[in-house]
Amino acid sequence: MRKYILKRVALLLFTFFIIVTVSFVLIRMLPRELPSDKALADIMLDRWEALGYGKPILVQYLIYLKGIVTAWDFGTSWYVEFRAPVWDLLIERLPPTITVNLFALLISIPIGILLGVLASLKRGKPTDLIISLGVMIFVSVPSYVYAFVVQYVLGYELGWFPLTVYPLSIAGGWLTPKMLYSMFPAILALSFGEVAGLARFTRAEMCEALEAEHMVFSRAKGLRRSYAIRHHALRNALVPILPTIVASVIGVMAGSVIIEEIFSIPGVGQLYIRAINLGDYDVFMMNTVFYTFLGLLSGLAVDLSYGFIDPRIRVGEA
Repeated sequence: MRKYILKRVALLLFTFFIIVTVSFVLIRMLPRELPSDKALADIMLDRWEALGYGKPILVQYLIYLKGIVTAWDFGTSWYVEFRAPVWDLLIERLPPTITVNLFALLISIPIGILLGVLASLKRGKPTDLIISLGVMIFVSVPSYVYAFVVQYVLGYELGWFPLTVYPLSIAGGWLTPKMLYSMFPAILALSFGEVAGLARFTRAEMCEALEAEHMVFSRAKGLRRSYAIRHHALRNALVPILPTIVASVIGVMAGSVIIEEIFSIPGVGQLYIRAINLGDYDVFMMNTVFYTFLGLLSGLAVDLSYGFIDPRIRVGEA
């Protein structure tokens, strides 16, 4: 298992280095504009000179890596928040992003698994057809479409929820009942796609497990159907389902980028959009590094969870 983990971690680091390098080169090739204020322009020029602007790309990249390794310096924001370290900006924006995604997963995982199991047990019946049709619709539609629908129906037409999340000064914190109440439309919009994807995957795995030979054998021994489903079919189906849940826990944050902008959630996703719109390249690069690492970490978590759950994979990789 140690060899298996080291192999996956090494592959992650190599892939991460390649993606960050390519992203850095492309971002540094973009044109940069100075403000009309001369004093401000001089400050920015001094900072850019310290970062090696005007020098070859390779030199700039080495300076960038040196700043990260020696001082944990990922650059400076000039437009999102003047002269703020981009790492500090990212850390400040993490709590709302984690909050909305965490509660979306707490809703999505049990409902998705329950619907998938129910559809498999009622295979070919109206219940299965209704769930499968809903899954097909919700999987096909992007989450930001649900965001607009939820915002319009629950916020504008019915008036049950605010159109955007409350600011901290009103809600009093990210985990207060008032803040979670205002976040519910965003959480709901994020949950639709996760529920549908998990339900579809669970149904497929459960249908396969229900038709396996060990299920036929367990029924032939006289075991009750409910007992055989819980202790044999569901346990075997959870082997590929659990890594999917692990991937969702880490990877769902990428899906909230546009949702945060729609509901005015001051999270990492909104920061990413603002950095693009304002041309704040250091912030954009920091967010690119963050989401790249998050995506690769999701893949690593899936690989390792398969290895821990299914011993055959460890044996095959040994």
